[in-house]
Amino acid sequence: VPDGGNAIVVGRLGQYPNPLALVGGNCSIHGFDATGNDPFWTVTGDNVSSLALSDFSGDGSNELIVGSEDFDIRVFSNDEIIAEMTETDAVTALCPMHGTRFGYSLGNGTVGVYDKLSRWWRIKSKNQAISIYNYDLDGDGVPELITGWSNGKVDARNDRSGEDNFNSVVAGIVQGDYKMDGRNQLLCCSVDGEIRGYQSSSSESRFSLMDVNIEQETVRELSQRRHNLIMELRNYEENNRLGSGDTSYGYSEQANTQLQTGLAISMGSEEKNKPPHVEIALATTNDTLIRAVVIFAEGIFDGESHVYHPRESALSNNVRVPIYPPKDVPVDLHIKAAVGYKGSLHFHIFELTRQLPRFSMYALCTSSVDVPPGYVKFKINERVARGHVAIHSHDMDLAADIVQAMATYLNIEDLQVEAEFPKEFEELTTILERVQEYQNTRQRLTADMADNSGLIKAFVVRAEDARIIGDMQSMKKWYGELYAVNQDMISNYKIRVNNHHELLACLKQLESQKRWW
Repeated sequence: VPDGGNAIVVGRLGQYPNPLALVGGNCSIHGFDATGNDPFWTVTGDNVSSLALSDFSGDGSNELIVGSEDFDIRVFSNDEIIAEMTETDAVTALCPMHGTRFGYSLGNGTVGVYDKLSRWWRIKSKNQAISIYNYDLDGDGVPELITGWSNGKVDARNDRSGEDNFNSVVAGIVQGDYKMDGRNQLLCCSVDGEIRGYQSSSSESRFSLMDVNIEQETVRELSQRRHNLIMELRNYEENNRLGSGDTSYGYSEQANTQLQTGLAISMGSEEKNKPPHVEIALATTNDTLIRAVVIFAEGIFDGESHVYHPRESALSNNVRVPIYPPKDVPVDLHIKAAVGYKGSLHFHIFELTRQLPRFSMYALCTSSVDVPPGYVKFKINERVARGHVAIHSHDMDLAADIVQAMATYLNIEDLQVEAEFPKEFEELTTILERVQEYQNTRQRLTADMADNSGLIKAFVVRAEDARIIGDMQSMKKWYGELYAVNQDMISNYKIRVNNHHELLACLKQLESQKRWW
């Protein structure tokens, strides 16, 4: 593999008759068979960080699941992309689970499970997930997602998660028949060299433990609900007590109070150094005040949450919270707003969910602009908008996202698209010319290195001959020549390294554009 490998997985892929060793590197994936041939090759949008083989479509054959540094999870059926999911950070690990499910981990400490395109669950930790693996720890026939964390914790999660703590940092997790009894054990290795093995429980002990766990969890849930109801009742009693003392202040919240939400695009302000953004507008239906707003969303805020707390002098019954989506993906916004009257000690918490549309960061032009030369054109046979559709844009990624979104919304499986992006073609031509220049420079430096290697051998022989016969003057001369050639080789090596980095950067740009052609 010319550019090295970041992830390797071995197994059967699609309709290939023999197992393949799949190696993911710099925007490309190579598949090698037992003889060293590479019958499989494809490109991805960014550096490959993780690979997994799983029956994603449920058709009985494996698909290749690829995680990359551009936050995307792509699923390949042979060399064709059949599904794509966008996450909030680089995908560090993937592992197949039961059926069409697969687990994943991200660089920000997130671990979760997908079932095809639907995400079943996800959790986020302040620690980093070092390794994930699938293992049937409780013996129920369905493997759990085993995660080894950077703080030494190992946990097993399924629909109802459980965890176990350890002291050593995990280096790797595998399974194997270590006891040679026909049953696989889970083997965990720490960075200190300690290895621990875990045997799944028997059916009898599993059912007894499940009964005890269900009883304990039921009691715990009921106790938590009782505590929450008692706290809520106390809050109502306190509000009623304050309201009955002096009704002129209206401390008790009216029963018909509602929280209304809306989305708007703001073009920002250069004077206030505010870039364009999306605003979430919150307003109550009466004169109650919004004290604070907490918004939970994936991939928009650091820590996936944002708190908006206006000053005491700026309190009102409506607020506008700016958000800056980094990508064109739909995001569910989970909003919690504390609402009450001025002087209230207790507030009512409104909870609601609002979806941020995929293309929420785009606004209609208010003035006439030149039509971009790049475009995509296609024909829709659906009744809602039958006819030819043309989308003009400078950004090829944006045009592709719009076409994919329309095809998904209209449930179109096959769509013939005509695309023309002259700037991208010019950029592609420039990149190819630069690649050719770097390749020529690389060949020239290689030839110079070979010539210098021959000179070094000759100078070493002559210097040793002079030393043997006692000719110190000639020996110093030849060693001086040897030093000069060595310095020249070091300089050429630095040039070669810089040339290699520039060549890799060009190849990365080239391979990232290949997926559109």
